[in-house]
Amino acid sequence: MGNRQKDNNRQNQDMYRAMGLSPEVISYGENILEELRDRFAAIDRVAEYNQLKVLKAMQEAKVSEACLSGTTGYGYNDLGRDTLEDVYAKIFGTEDALVRPQITCGTHALALALMSNLRPGDELLSPVGKPYDTLEEVIGIRPSKGSLAEYGITYRQVDLLGDGSFDYEGIRQAVNGRTRLVTIQRSKGYQTRPTLSVSAIGELIAFLKDLKPDLICMVDNCYGEFVETMEPSQAGADMVVGSLIKNPGGGLAPTGGYIAGTRECVENAACRLTSPGLAKEVGASLGMMNAFYQGLFLAPTVTAGALKGAVFAANIYERLGFAVIPNGSEERHDIIQAVTFGTPEGVVAFCKGIQAAAPVDSFVTPEPWDMPGYDSKVIMAAGAFVSGSSIELSADGPIKPPYAVYFQGGLTWYHAKYGILKSLQQLVEERVVCLSDSVENF
Repeated sequence: MGNRQKDNNRQNQDMYRAMGLSPEVISYGENILEELRDRFAAIDRVAEYNQLKVLKAMQEAKVSEACLSGTTGYGYNDLGRDTLEDVYAKIFGTEDALVRPQITCGTHALALALMSNLRPGDELLSPVGKPYDTLEEVIGIRPSKGSLAEYGITYRQVDLLGDGSFDYEGIRQAVNGRTRLVTIQRSKGYQTRPTLSVSAIGELIAFLKDLKPDLICMVDNCYGEFVETMEPSQAGADMVVGSLIKNPGGGLAPTGGYIAGTRECVENAACRLTSPGLAKEVGASLGMMNAFYQGLFLAPTVTAGALKGAVFAANIYERLGFAVIPNGSEERHDIIQAVTFGTPEGVVAFCKGIQAAAPVDSFVTPEPWDMPGYDSKVIMAAGAFVSGSSIELSADGPIKPPYAVYFQGGLTWYHAKYGILKSLQQLVEERVVCLSDSVENF
């Protein structure tokens, strides 16, 4: 190592110490990073491919400076909006796409896709177990105004097998004449199950289509965009759905969601979002196009930074004896890292560390609270430029067994790295972990 590199390393460590990290935490992290060079290089190769894919789609759609201007009022003839939807369709390999600031969040996008493509008497099937908590009220698992259940749409689920694989026989028995739409959640949500790869989702969809060819297969793609070189829509999904304040917004989109899929599914969603007869023709972009385009352009590299953070976190906490999903060596299919602490104190301390590492509201102490849409208290750490943006450094978890925390995001790898080390520092200071007991692992 040259003298200049040694000086730079010393400067970096001095800065980390000035920002509240102890020498033992810094050393622990650096030792782990030495083993992750090949993993990080592989993540960069995927990011390079996806960066070119996004660029190619923008060029083919003829994105122009005029596309970056917004519209108001009805939004008729909004060139930027219509071109952006063409770009999304090209990236996801679909017939059409709906990308709008009027879609308020991922749950809204999913609810919109479900409610527009299901009719009274239909049945919704989840072949991957219970969906994310906020969808329970959408479906009617927990009663709520305007749920699918109130419109006579029934729900059935088939849990994953103990090893996380699909229960194909259970799925075969569950599909019936009323089964109209299948929802497949790619990410784990507040569960400690594996995230689904695009290839595994493709195998499941092929099995479902063989059982009933006219089934609509929808994938909740939140947290999974640009993690692999393919998206679920390129593996047979009729719709992929997500939020713009997660991966595809690149940290710049201030709000919004997307639905990409078949022309019929997207048209149904557009008619539900606006009005029958109006569909995609209205909906002003309100000056957000620049952020939507630039965020999408940056999304592959931002996602890569978040992925590196997830891999780093897995290796940090696995070495300390905590259960982590995925583990430190597994292939990644989303940006979320689950760490099970087994106690509420561990979850809270982790989130305190993440909050203290934020660029915004770093001085705030997160506390568990009764958050709308959840069945238990939830703690969330997110000092973000965009409120609630989980492509930015963030962590959250329900305060209930098994007391797992879910870490994701980081607009840059360096911020993700600091956030993880800061969480570890907090756990050390609150005596949830003892690093001296783990030094022998190196």
